[in-house]
Amino acid sequence: MTTSPSRNPGLDTLRASAIALVFMYHYAIFVSGTATFGWLGDIGWAGVDLFFVLSGYLIANQLFAGLARGQALSVPRFYARRALRTLPVFWLVLAAFVLFPTALGGRTPPPWWRFLTFTQNIGLQPGTAFSHAWSLCVEEQFYLVLPAILAAGAWLARGRVALTRAHGWALMAALVAVGITARCVLWQRYGQPADGRGDGYMAWIYYSTLCRFDEFIPGVAVAMLKNFHRPAWERLMARGGLLSATGAAAVVLMMTLAYKFYYFGAAGWGFFMTAFGYSLIAWAFAVLVMAALSPTARALHWRIPGAQSLALWSYSTYLSHKPLAYFLGRQLGPLAVSDGTRLAIITVACVAAGGLLYKLVEAPFMVLRDRLVPSNFVDAARPVALPAAVDAVSP
Repeated sequence: MTTSPSRNPGLDTLRASAIALVFMYHYAIFVSGTATFGWLGDIGWAGVDLFFVLSGYLIANQLFAGLARGQALSVPRFYARRALRTLPVFWLVLAAFVLFPTALGGRTPPPWWRFLTFTQNIGLQPGTAFSHAWSLCVEEQFYLVLPAILAAGAWLARGRVALTRAHGWALMAALVAVGITARCVLWQRYGQPADGRGDGYMAWIYYSTLCRFDEFIPGVAVAMLKNFHRPAWERLMARGGLLSATGAAAVVLMMTLAYKFYYFGAAGWGFFMTAFGYSLIAWAFAVLVMAALSPTARALHWRIPGAQSLALWSYSTYLSHKPLAYFLGRQLGPLAVSDGTRLAIITVACVAAGGLLYKLVEAPFMVLRDRLVPSNFVDAARPVALPAAVDAVSP
């Protein structure tokens, strides 16, 4: 595949790493039942946290960049573009679960209207079919709320309410505090399950929007810095090596803490990692996102073979890999193939399925999206002349 010069190889590497982590985690749980990938498989759930940070940055950056140019955000256009981007392949995979729920794994899924309304993650019990769509629910809820908040802010500004960049930072800090507080409170009830199962923890903490939405905030913060604090952003971009080293050290530290102190089997989940760990992991990933955006971070600008393709296919691969791996694992079981052969077959099949879904479904609908709804914004508008103290879009 020809490498596009417009793509950022560092962000491609991070997105490819995210789907690889999730695949390792699900493979170890639902196929091999053993620590196939060692400690990486045990903490592979953190790949979802990385996806959340990347989504927070990429979506917020699209919106903030237009606002910084003085364009007027169209919320209906944004929703239409996101729908054409995310829904077609999701509906296709959902249809497969409707037709073949038993073959694709897990217990009976929640009612299908909960998938269609992206409320499936609320009170979700682990082990149900298509349970991994919980993260898509949280993402879609983020896509719903962020532009609505920005539109409300624009409406208030037109009414001459003095909104500043400080208000934006204060809101983000408050949202992070809400997420941490919710996990602190809910851990008291679900963190140490008496039955040793932990279904309550998964349903009301791990899958919960209230307990996971703050992981988008670090990505939004990166976009905020980039678009509304240009001098500070340029100084950061000149220190790509330091950002890379700091981000890598922070991620290694948080991964190590997650491996050692996140889950203790029948004893339940650790308080620190539940209350603060999700947020801290997300902020560590956000530093790597900044490093990936820096032209001086040489290590993150290496074009790793296959990373761009895997990044492009990551959404389709995420949706399809778990049911496909479960199905193939059951089919290969009676054949007594070696563990390595089984891993190779399932890995290739999952990546190939993601690539096919991308090329046959995602890509055509993205072309249609760009033709029908080419922008999130209406025609460029003249920037509102606000006093310098409240100019939220100055470069």
